[in-house]
Amino acid sequence: MSAKAVKNRQNKHLYVCALSSTRNWNSISRLFIAALLMGALSVLGQPSDVTSPDAASNKPTSSSTTIEELTVYSTRGKKYLREVPAAISVIDKNSIQRGRQQLGLDESLNAVPGVFSQNRYNYAQDLRIAIRGFGARANFGIRGIRIYSDGIPATLADGQSGVDDIDLGSTERIEVIRGPSSSLYGASSGGVINLYSEEGPEIPFIEARVTLGEYGMQNYQIKTGGQSGKLNYLANISHFKYEGYRDLSSVESSLLNTRFRYDFNSDSDFTVILNLVDSPSAQDSGAITSTQVREDPRQAQQRNISSNAGEKFDQQKLGFVYHKNIGEHQELTVRNYYLWRDFSTFLPIGTHINFVPDDGVVSFDRFFYGGGIQYSFSGELFGKPYETILGIDADVQKDDRLRFLNEAGVRGQLSFDQIEKAEILGLYIRNEYALSDAVDFVLGIRYDSVKLSVSDKFGNNGDQSSNLDFEELSPTVGFVWEARENLSFYANYSTAFETPTFTELASPPRNLDVSLGGFTNVVAQQAKGMEIGLKGSFLGERIYLDIAAFSMQVDDEITNVINIGDRAFFDNADTDRQGLEVYAVAELTTELMLSFAYTFSDFKFDKFSSNEQFEGNYLPGLPENQAYIELEYQHDSGVYLVGDVLYVDKLYVNNANTFANKASVVTNIRAGYSRMLGNWKIEPFLGINNVFDERYNSNVRINGFGGRLFEPGPPLNIYGGIALRMDIR
Repeated sequence: MSAKAVKNRQNKHLYVCALSSTRNWNSISRLFIAALLMGALSVLGQPSDVTSPDAASNKPTSSSTTIEELTVYSTRGKKYLREVPAAISVIDKNSIQRGRQQLGLDESLNAVPGVFSQNRYNYAQDLRIAIRGFGARANFGIRGIRIYSDGIPATLADGQSGVDDIDLGSTERIEVIRGPSSSLYGASSGGVINLYSEEGPEIPFIEARVTLGEYGMQNYQIKTGGQSGKLNYLANISHFKYEGYRDLSSVESSLLNTRFRYDFNSDSDFTVILNLVDSPSAQDSGAITSTQVREDPRQAQQRNISSNAGEKFDQQKLGFVYHKNIGEHQELTVRNYYLWRDFSTFLPIGTHINFVPDDGVVSFDRFFYGGGIQYSFSGELFGKPYETILGIDADVQKDDRLRFLNEAGVRGQLSFDQIEKAEILGLYIRNEYALSDAVDFVLGIRYDSVKLSVSDKFGNNGDQSSNLDFEELSPTVGFVWEARENLSFYANYSTAFETPTFTELASPPRNLDVSLGGFTNVVAQQAKGMEIGLKGSFLGERIYLDIAAFSMQVDDEITNVINIGDRAFFDNADTDRQGLEVYAVAELTTELMLSFAYTFSDFKFDKFSSNEQFEGNYLPGLPENQAYIELEYQHDSGVYLVGDVLYVDKLYVNNANTFANKASVVTNIRAGYSRMLGNWKIEPFLGINNVFDERYNSNVRINGFGGRLFEPGPPLNIYGGIALRMDIR
């Protein structure tokens, strides 16, 4: 099945949502029953001659609107979105790039229900993304979810992900799987984010874009792409500089992202991806106490200043993807990739903690490589169509890691020297079978072998070398029923497992009065979840509605129990998760669209053997309620105006639930104008962040030491820019 073109404006946010059965019949179940009744009534009452929107588009239709089919690839195949029995959201190019400041991936992910993001303004810590709670515990970077860019993993073999090499300026679309996905993607698949770069258009072009904003924000970008014979190419180079709202929060980074695809013929092609990043500085202002927030939200933590907290790195990534159609019913895809990263950071730990020297300077040289082979074939069985996907993935990560004492911002004596190695081998099979013209059935399973090893080269404190091996089987089963052309129901059972990263296996400093840490103290976590979902159009096709709820039991969840400086330490606990997700979009007029996303999260500790007093408490770092509203005006003249409001409920910042971050409402506006003048396209744009000057925290440090928990976000601030594009005819 080949994807059809989808108009940019019509597929802004395309969501497939899931609703899960719960062990206890509760209010979520009753709300879903109401939605089912609405869907059932619409099945009975819908006139057969009414033109309906495509279920995948999540956009209503009118007499002047045509919605085209959309194909998604996150199921490791090509499927129409309405046919997938899983929760998948799709974000298009306009929502990622048009009029955006492009500070972080969360600018567009905020509109996805079930996704919660923090830490946009601290580049030393990286963006923290949680999908249905997976990833919320990360002290830095991203945990619990897998991220891919053009098929190349941005998630390492030990499960740690980063987005500091993601080029938003050339990202065409984003697909998000919300919920456990280990049957397809292996470890750390509580959710999956797939990013796809632009392809070069038939008419070559060159584009320059400049964005300037308050607090010294500068972003310069040059992009070019096109088609030359059998070669399709896209290249984007950008330079980003930002002084930051808070003290000690500046960042500078240069990035090159390229994608070249050579079409041997109509059935086979070869793609080369090259990504280079050089970030000479990203400072870390750190978290401060609630008292300090009230006194001066712009201040940095004093320990961060004295420790010269921040990081620098340079990275090179090279990937190859070969794809071939073998006849009409078979496909072969082969991937191979390499990543080199040279990294160093000063952590705000200081020279002494409880009078014990600690190693607050970290550096490593990383080599990450891997690949995969996937083969799919389709046909008929008992007169009904089926498709089977077989695949193998293999990843290897090797870090040569050093630690030194942080002597008041100067690198001191060597205190740690080890080689860390992670290896993953995964085998998966997925079969999709049409039970009838209206019902499809999916069954899949994956086997993973994960090996973590540490070779201690320091030796002054005894040999700390060790090995851990994990083996897991991850099944999934699901079905989707197309009740009518514009109404679908689906259900699935899915699983995820997650191994600890090397940093989560670290022991705490000596003499610290807590009982945790150690290389064998944290085991792999297991998640099992149920989903049932509906998606459909109502009220004369002018409103599209997705309702989702889910129930998950997570055993041995790897849980943050204390932070010291920027180092976190972990233990295992069982958690119970239930939630409700709603997405709706309404066509108010042909030029005015209203989108709404709501998430309810009931995530609690179920069993916590080492801290029984926390059982029944809410998981920290996650709001119980989150809502996003967006109003978009698009005129045929090229003028556009978009306003959005993000409400984030109160959330607890420690396991004891004794400290909380207050609720916030942040409103943003962006506007622009796009005009073609011959071969030239000009697009000036302007944006206002935090229009009503809300005082809020853009990040919290879960279980932060000494009450240092909050990182304040900036007040009202303005940015603007212009993009100039020339088509080379």
